[in-house]
Amino acid sequence: MNRHQSLTLAVIVLSAMLLTGCSSSGSFIAANVTDVQLQRNNFTIVAQNVTGESQAGYLLGGTFSTGFATNTFAIARVSGSGMLYKEAVENLWKNYEAEHGPAKGKKVALVNVRYDADALNLVIYTQAKLMIRADVVEFTD
Repeated sequence: MNRHQSLTLAVIVLSAMLLTGCSSSGSFIAANVTDVQLQRNNFTIVAQNVTGESQAGYLLGGTFSTGFATNTFAIARVSGSGMLYKEAVENLWKNYEAEHGPAKGKKVALVNVRYDADALNLVIYTQAKLMIRADVVEFTD
């Protein structure tokens, strides 16, 4: 195989790897967002700074965060499910319930929700990590 054929084969293999790899873009944007307005004295703050987090690791790629969105592009995911926001919220509620009991049947809501992201970018490995922090209020009437 000559040099031109080797280069062509390398470009084809690299292109195939990039086109069949992983891509993840997550953000917590919804068309049906419930607006919690705490205008009356009909709630109590039952928990402050409850946290949840999730992470995923990938080979041969990169991760970056722009405010409320975390994006990853890579060849293959090697850890985590890639559903960072879903898992972080589930982890937040699990942490809340470990200290305050089940949320089911209670009139509770998350308020003051904050997102933080961390990205580890190495030459052959990238990791996305998402942390969510919120206060929990319970409505009294």
